[in-house]
Amino acid sequence: MKFLSVRDLRGKSAQVWKELPETREMIITSNGRPVAILAAITESNLEESLSAFRQARAVEAAASIQRRSVEQGTDKISMDEINVEIKAVRKKHAR
Repeated sequence: MKFLSVRDLRGKSAQVWKELPETREMIITSNGRPVAILAAITESNLEESLSAFRQARAVEAAASIQRRSVEQGTDKISMDEINVEIKAVRKKHAR
C-alpha cells in the first residue's frame, strides 16, 4: 500500500491518477497521519465498493461505541436500567 501526503496529491495528481488503477489503494496523509483512503473503482464495481466501505464504517462505529461503553462502565447496565433511562428521556422530550 502506498502512502501519499496531501501535498504530493495536490502537486502530483496526474501521476497519482495514472498509478491508482495498478496500486488499487493509497493512504493520504496530513502531517504524517493517515486522513483518507484513495481507492480505485470502476463503473462495474462502484456499488459493491460503496457498500463495502459503508459496512466497514458501520462496523467501526459499533466498535467505537462498545469501547466507549466499556470505558464509561455502561457496558454493565441492566435492561431495567436502560428502560428507566429511555422512559426519562422520552418524558423530558414530551414536554
